[in-house]
Amino acid sequence: MAGNPERRAALVDAGVEVLAREGARGLTFRAVDSAAAVPVGTASNYFTGRDDLLRQIDARLHVRLAPDPEVLGALLARPRDRSLVTAFMHDLMARATRDRSGYLALLEMRLEATRRPDLRASFTTSVRGDLQYGMDFHREAGLPGGDETVVVLYLAMLGLILEHLTLPGVLDGVLPGVGVPEGLVERIVAAVVPDGGRAPA
Repeated sequence: MAGNPERRAALVDAGVEVLAREGARGLTFRAVDSAAAVPVGTASNYFTGRDDLLRQIDARLHVRLAPDPEVLGALLARPRDRSLVTAFMHDLMARATRDRSGYLALLEMRLEATRRPDLRASFTTSVRGDLQYGMDFHREAGLPGGDETVVVLYLAMLGLILEHLTLPGVLDGVLPGVGVPEGLVERIVAAVVPDGGRAPA
């Protein structure tokens, strides 16, 4: 396997773009080479097969879609109340919108995982780890609500991101006077997160 880390990262990012645009069936080494603007056959020197490429895309997406440490630090300087949870959810939505290809690639990974047992096992572990991290972070940061709050927020925000990035017209005007997606983020947090002290985990 070739060992140039910068070239590998560029190929993985190209794979993200192909996956988001063409779906898993379009994720070929030739398509990745084309998206990365490298000679045909380059990707085959960096990945043992499509499963290897998908695993590396999964790992790369965790980096691409992670919160900015400076933004995180600034938010954590604020009081631990519902408005802070709202700010975190606005940041999540902003990151999803900013890296639309990354989130669409995540959705394609979910679909592909339903067809490939090995990918399903590794991707389930990866996504469950993200959810567990969210519960741990919420608890350790002293944010209002417990694990159930985080799980319900996770499910609601996942649904909002899915609709907003794939079929935004579904949500336009669904609640008169509520902006999409910002106003819906605020409604979700208001409905899910307790206003006041922490609830038991």
